Amino acid sequence: MKVTKYSDLSIGQSAEVTHTVTEEDIKTFGDLSGDYNPLHFDEEWAKTTMFKGRIAHGLLTAAYISTAIGMKLPGPGTIYMGQSMKFLGPARIGDTITARVEIIDLNDENERITLKTMCTNQDGKLILDGEAMIKVMVL
Repeated sequence: MKVTKYSDLSIGQSAEVTHTVTEEDIKTFGDLSGDYNPLHFDEEWAKTTMFKGRIAHGLLTAAYISTAIGMKLPGPGTIYMGQSMKFLGPARIGDTITARVEIIDLNDENERITLKTMCTNQDGKLILDGEAMIKVMVL
Protein backbone atom coordinates (compact mmCIF):
# COMPACT_ATOMS: atom_id res chain seq x y z
CA MET A 1 0.00 0.00 0.00
CA LYS A 2 1.48 3.31 -1.12
CA VAL A 3 1.24 6.13 1.42
CA THR A 4 1.69 9.64 0.01
CA LYS A 5 3.30 12.47 1.98
CA TYR A 6 2.05 16.05 1.73
CA SER A 7 5.42 17.07 0.29
CA ASP A 8 4.89 14.67 -2.64
CA LEU A 9 1.67 16.38 -3.77
CA SER A 10 1.25 19.07 -6.42
CA ILE A 11 -1.57 21.13 -7.86
CA GLY A 12 -3.11 19.40 -10.85
CA GLN A 13 -2.55 15.84 -9.66
CA SER A 14 -5.67 13.76 -10.16
CA ALA A 15 -7.05 10.27 -9.68
CA GLU A 16 -10.24 8.43 -10.42
CA VAL A 17 -12.14 5.28 -9.55
CA THR A 18 -14.91 3.65 -11.56
CA HIS A 19 -17.75 1.51 -10.25
CA THR A 20 -20.93 0.09 -11.77
CA VAL A 21 -23.91 0.55 -9.44
CA THR A 22 -25.68 -2.69 -8.53
CA GLU A 23 -28.88 -3.65 -6.78
CA GLU A 24 -26.71 -5.02 -3.97
CA ASP A 25 -24.94 -1.65 -3.60
CA ILE A 26 -28.27 0.09 -3.04
CA LYS A 27 -29.49 -2.56 -0.61
CA THR A 28 -26.23 -2.48 1.36
CA PHE A 29 -26.18 1.33 1.48
CA GLY A 30 -29.79 1.33 2.67
CA ASP A 31 -28.90 -1.17 5.39
CA LEU A 32 -25.85 0.83 6.49
CA SER A 33 -27.54 4.23 6.43
CA GLY A 34 -31.08 3.27 7.38
CA ASP A 35 -32.31 5.20 4.31
CA TYR A 36 -35.07 3.11 2.75
CA ASN A 37 -36.64 5.96 0.79
CA PRO A 38 -38.96 4.40 -1.83
CA LEU A 39 -37.10 6.40 -4.48
CA HIS A 40 -34.30 3.87 -4.00
CA PHE A 41 -36.32 0.71 -3.30
CA ASP A 42 -39.80 0.85 -4.87
CA GLU A 43 -39.74 0.86 -8.68
CA GLU A 44 -43.48 1.47 -9.08
CA TRP A 45 -43.44 4.42 -6.71
CA ALA A 46 -40.22 5.81 -8.22
CA LYS A 47 -41.80 5.73 -11.70
CA THR A 48 -44.24 8.41 -10.51
CA THR A 49 -41.41 10.84 -9.72
CA MET A 50 -39.40 13.19 -11.91
CA PHE A 51 -36.77 10.43 -12.16
CA LYS A 52 -39.20 7.96 -13.80
CA GLY A 53 -37.61 5.07 -11.91
CA ARG A 54 -35.38 4.10 -9.03
CA ILE A 55 -32.13 5.92 -8.41
CA ALA A 56 -29.13 5.27 -6.18
CA HIS A 57 -28.69 7.21 -2.96
CA GLY A 58 -26.86 10.48 -3.59
CA LEU A 59 -24.42 9.73 -0.81
CA LEU A 60 -23.68 6.32 -2.32
CA THR A 61 -22.47 8.21 -5.38
CA ALA A 62 -20.48 10.56 -3.12
CA ALA A 63 -18.89 7.55 -1.42
CA TYR A 64 -16.98 6.84 -4.63
CA ILE A 65 -15.25 10.20 -4.12
CA SER A 66 -14.20 9.00 -0.67
CA THR A 67 -12.77 5.88 -2.33
CA ALA A 68 -10.76 7.97 -4.79
CA ILE A 69 -9.39 10.11 -1.94
CA GLY A 70 -8.74 7.37 0.60
CA MET A 71 -7.33 4.80 -1.79
CA LYS A 72 -5.78 6.80 -4.65
CA LEU A 73 -5.07 10.51 -4.08
CA PRO A 74 -3.57 11.15 -1.69
CA GLY A 75 -4.49 7.62 -0.54
CA PRO A 76 -4.17 5.77 2.78
CA GLY A 77 -3.63 8.06 5.75
CA THR A 78 -5.93 10.79 4.40
CA ILE A 79 -8.79 12.24 6.45
CA TYR A 80 -11.74 14.32 5.33
CA MET A 81 -11.98 17.84 6.78
CA GLY A 82 -15.02 18.84 4.71
CA GLN A 83 -16.95 18.31 1.50
CA SER A 84 -19.36 20.47 -0.45
CA MET A 85 -21.31 19.00 -3.33
CA LYS A 86 -24.17 19.53 -5.72
CA PHE A 87 -26.14 16.62 -7.13
CA LEU A 88 -26.74 17.38 -10.81
CA GLY A 89 -28.26 14.10 -11.96
CA PRO A 90 -29.13 10.62 -10.74
CA ALA A 91 -27.13 7.42 -10.71
CA ARG A 92 -29.15 4.31 -11.53
CA ILE A 93 -28.63 0.58 -11.21
CA GLY A 94 -26.33 -0.42 -14.07
CA ASP A 95 -24.75 3.03 -14.43
CA THR A 96 -20.97 3.10 -14.44
CA ILE A 97 -19.85 5.99 -12.26
CA THR A 98 -16.40 7.54 -12.44
CA ALA A 99 -15.38 9.60 -9.42
CA ARG A 100 -12.52 12.00 -10.12
CA VAL A 101 -10.54 14.14 -7.71
CA GLU A 102 -8.01 16.83 -8.60
CA ILE A 103 -5.78 18.89 -6.34
CA ILE A 104 -6.63 22.57 -6.82
CA ASP A 105 -4.91 24.08 -3.75
CA LEU A 106 -2.19 23.15 -1.27
CA ASN A 107 -2.04 25.17 1.95
CA ASP A 108 1.54 24.79 3.18
CA GLU A 109 0.75 26.54 6.47
CA ASN A 110 -1.57 23.81 7.75
CA GLU A 111 -0.97 21.15 5.07
CA ARG A 112 -4.62 21.08 4.08
CA ILE A 113 -5.43 20.09 0.53
CA THR A 114 -8.39 21.30 -1.53
CA LEU A 115 -9.69 18.95 -4.20
CA LYS A 116 -12.17 19.42 -7.01
CA THR A 117 -14.48 16.41 -6.79
CA MET A 118 -16.85 15.12 -9.44
CA CYS A 119 -18.74 12.06 -10.58
CA THR A 120 -19.75 11.32 -14.15
CA ASN A 121 -21.82 8.50 -15.58
CA GLN A 122 -20.95 6.20 -18.48
CA ASP A 123 -22.14 8.87 -20.94
CA GLY A 124 -19.72 11.42 -19.49
CA LYS A 125 -22.58 13.39 -17.91
CA LEU A 126 -21.59 15.26 -14.74
CA ILE A 127 -23.90 14.03 -11.97
CA LEU A 128 -22.07 15.33 -8.88
CA ASP A 129 -19.78 18.35 -8.55
CA GLY A 130 -18.02 19.67 -5.48
CA GLU A 131 -14.91 20.38 -3.44
CA ALA A 132 -13.25 18.54 -0.60
CA MET A 133 -10.86 19.71 2.09
CA ILE A 134 -8.55 16.93 3.27
CA LYS A 135 -5.39 16.35 5.26
CA VAL A 136 -2.71 13.69 4.95
CA MET A 137 -1.91 12.25 8.37
CA VAL A 138 1.49 10.86 7.35
CA LEU A 139 4.69 12.74 8.22
